[in-house]
Amino acid sequence: MARVCVAGAGVIGSLFAAHLARVAEVSALVRREEHAEALRTRGLRVSGRADFTAQLAAATSPDDLETPELVILACKGTDLEAVAARLAGHWPEATVMTVQNGIGADEVVAGHGDWRILAAVTFMSGTRHEDTHVQYVLDTATWIGPARGTTYADALSVAELIVSSGLKAEAFADLRPAQWSKLIFNATVNTVAALTGLPHDPHFAALDRPDDLGHLVRGLMDEGKAVAAAVGVELGEDPWEMNVLATERGSAHYPSMLEDVEARRRTEIDMITGALVREAQRVGVPVPLHETMERLIKAKEDSWS
Repeated sequence: MARVCVAGAGVIGSLFAAHLARVAEVSALVRREEHAEALRTRGLRVSGRADFTAQLAAATSPDDLETPELVILACKGTDLEAVAARLAGHWPEATVMTVQNGIGADEVVAGHGDWRILAAVTFMSGTRHEDTHVQYVLDTATWIGPARGTTYADALSVAELIVSSGLKAEAFADLRPAQWSKLIFNATVNTVAALTGLPHDPHFAALDRPDDLGHLVRGLMDEGKAVAAAVGVELGEDPWEMNVLATERGSAHYPSMLEDVEARRRTEIDMITGALVREAQRVGVPVPLHETMERLIKAKEDSWS
């Protein structure tokens, strides 16, 4: 049986950990001892699109966990540097898979160890009700590809493990088309939701009136697509079509940046919109809409202090 450690047991990490615990030996690396104790004693419950409780090991230090074969870094992008630093010197034979929004997570991790690295982006989502309960909302896939020292076969093996657990996953020989589709989608939907207070609902695809929000959303996505083309990436899926499809599902999703803003937490703006803007500047593509959204989000963060 495979041995998996999930570092970061928020929404995404909890969904991975609970499902994988049905087909693998799973441990969770968390920040708080009370969180670890709750997981050890009460298990991890999933509701919504699935309904079960999984048992798993949990600790606040890698030293207190069995050596895994696969480490899934499911923390937020704002915590990635710190989590990777905690893992430094541990489990050198393990394969590490990043699942952060934006691009560049694999480079952050590579700065802390010589692990073999897979990169992934996920479209599943949920709601975390407490340390031991997560609601599974969107059952969309996780896309996985090689990053450093890994191959398509490695990505395929992890995707098959995830699928066997009841989640959706797909392996790619080159993840960049998928990463960029998700980057453009996230850089748009997250910032618009965070600044308007709207969940991802039909407003984001509305184009009937000149003042409909969909015009801004499409403009942001068109800028992102121009950057991807200049970088030389052919997108895996069209971000606008992804947006329209998501708003037609019938249940409005709360983007993570909206949750962060409402909780007055630092957002992932640097790894999402910031990454897109930096690439745009590097290849000489103007992105005034994304630059404006980045400045507004940073100003909102500054207003809390």
